[in-house]
Amino acid sequence: MLFDSGRVGVKICGITNEADAAMCIDAGAGALGFNFYPGSKRFIDPDKSFDWIRSLERTVDRVAVVVNADAGLLSRLLDSCCFEFIQFHGDESPAECMAWGAQNWIRAVRVRDNSALDAALDFSTPFLLLDAWSPAAYGGTGHVADWKMLSEFVRRNPARKFVLAGGLTPENVSEAIRIVRPAAVDVAGGVESEPRRKDAVLVKAFINAATRGLYLEGDSP
Repeated sequence: MLFDSGRVGVKICGITNEADAAMCIDAGAGALGFNFYPGSKRFIDPDKSFDWIRSLERTVDRVAVVVNADAGLLSRLLDSCCFEFIQFHGDESPAECMAWGAQNWIRAVRVRDNSALDAALDFSTPFLLLDAWSPAAYGGTGHVADWKMLSEFVRRNPARKFVLAGGLTPENVSEAIRIVRPAAVDVAGGVESEPRRKDAVLVKAFINAATRGLYLEGDSP
């Protein structure tokens, strides 16, 4: 799973089909993200996906990604019992995130500067995903975050569990982990060979690079 292994966890986001989900699980992913934001190029229809997402129970943490979702969609996601986490990736306020009563939820922060990081601490969840800011989209842009700025923020807030996102690839994820020291990393486009399809070679390379010998602070192999 994503946060309980001692090693840095890996979340593969933007899963659009059952075959890719199975491949990522076999490769060692701790969590999979499913995008229910219609504005995303990796959007999936809840009505066509709940059955196969439900079948993944106990194999991986399943994360429903939403952006400024309406009450109807959030209720359907929670009632489906398909997800271990809801990830709020839009402009939702701390009160709005809390109001839905999800047992576990992740707040995604589009980090433009230190003020955005400071504002993230207003959210009551211990799980914060730190993504690169872009004026063009809420996420999945391939932009790389400012790792040095994030590393200082992570160091100052040891009680939180941070997920690092933003432009990660098999080539740079080890360096990103070394600098930022997150609890987990998140990737979407960095392991795709074509839009909406994960590449088995890239997924395996990413997971190997992220987890090989890299343990959380204070843990030992």
